[in-house]
Amino acid sequence: MIDLPGGEVLEGQQPYEALYIHIPFCKSKCAYCDFASEAISADDPRIEAYIDELILSIRAASRADLLGDLKTVYIGGGTPTHIGNKQLSRLLYALSLSMHLTPEVECTLEVNPESLTEAMVKDLFALGVTRLSFGVQSFDDAVLATLGRAHDAEQARKAIELAQLRFENISLDLMCGIPGQSIDSFRSSVEEALSLGVAHVSIYPLTIEEGTRLRDLMDRSAFVESEDVLSDAAAEMMVCAEELLVAHGFHRYEVASYARAGFECEHNKMYWTGKPYLGIGHAAVSMKQNDASRVRFSDGHVQEVLTHEQALVEDLMLGMRMSRGVSAEKVQAVDALVPNTRSAFATLEEKGLVLERAGRFVPSEKGWLYGNEIFATLLDLA
Repeated sequence: MIDLPGGEVLEGQQPYEALYIHIPFCKSKCAYCDFASEAISADDPRIEAYIDELILSIRAASRADLLGDLKTVYIGGGTPTHIGNKQLSRLLYALSLSMHLTPEVECTLEVNPESLTEAMVKDLFALGVTRLSFGVQSFDDAVLATLGRAHDAEQARKAIELAQLRFENISLDLMCGIPGQSIDSFRSSVEEALSLGVAHVSIYPLTIEEGTRLRDLMDRSAFVESEDVLSDAAAEMMVCAEELLVAHGFHRYEVASYARAGFECEHNKMYWTGKPYLGIGHAAVSMKQNDASRVRFSDGHVQEVLTHEQALVEDLMLGMRMSRGVSAEKVQAVDALVPNTRSAFATLEEKGLVLERAGRFVPSEKGWLYGNEIFATLLDLA
């Protein structure tokens, strides 16, 4: 019998508002990737078996009435498009039968350029996907080679243009602070994204994680730049991206993401506003909560349990990832339960990381660049 996704339901549990489905397969492992994913052939029989398991889990969640309040769905990986049109269609069809996958539900699918086809674009649109998120990372072929990406710049351009035959809500990920990447190369990639007319752009500084090919190369001094130099370059590139994107009508709504009006990623905002989310698939995390506690659960195991006070502090930290920040009223309310909350925000103001505007605490320009200091200060409260 299939286990209930997210584990046992808590007494008084708040309904899930977001669903994440994990596809842990890809064509090849990128040099920087430490995610729960595996490079296998697109016709490997394990893919069909895995989709069978996902469908059983979706049906179990539906029978337990866990899907009725969902506002967003996000299918990520890995590379979901690597598994092919047939398996994706099976998954989406089962999902549409198990929940109300209406146009009002934001349904995002992660896409890699090398595996998108015209038939897939048409079927994804017909089966309820409303938003595509492209892992492009750069439009510089030399940078893509350093990252170990499976596509080149021209494939990325063509795939985005193909997606635009059906989809208006298209997001594009770019990375910065990559060995060998110049500020001019990065600027050109942002300008390319703008010229393609996408609605949403996310900018991620490269983090060189343990156990990755890039970590091995860095440890063997294969690159000219040190990690400190790359970090400084990433900060400069983040400033460059903001200037370009804002000048072209985008607004920054969270630490890494910019959107045209009406195209913010609602799924990500669920995370940053402390809404419960259900994870289905290998390594997918669920967050469930009631008035007493917040629990994170993955692969049959409880990962973390937060008290009510710890959850309140976490909500402040997550809220400071967004441009709207958190209300002074909420900070004051948390301060009544968690001592020194208000003084922590005063300290962040003194450091120039946070501003108080119109009754809200929001990140400053410096705060965007040194967000980890904001997050660490707040998490230390509880």
